[in-house]
Amino acid sequence: MTRVINEIQVLPVSPQDDRLRVAVYRTLFNWDSPLFRYATQSVPSIHIIVDRGRATLKGIVDSRADAQLAYVRARGVPGLFDVKNELQVESEMPK
Repeated sequence: MTRVINEIQVLPVSPQDDRLRVAVYRTLFNWDSPLFRYATQSVPSIHIIVDRGRATLKGIVDSRADAQLAYVRARGVPGLFDVKNELQVESEMPK
């Protein structure tokens, strides 16, 4: 590949989005959650992006069940308009 496509977007400052981001984080990574192990990594593999009340989950998880659990839990956060699940399963990624 000889060129880089810059898709970096600066999100607007939004206290509401910040509140939603924290709520999704707490929902996914509560100490008794099966997803807690992803939060304890030096660089968490699940990234939470909130833009204008819409959340996107990105990153890599160990299983399809973990991806589905993260999606279901995030959808339960009050105040979110939508949740997009872009989590990839490590074993299904091209090598």
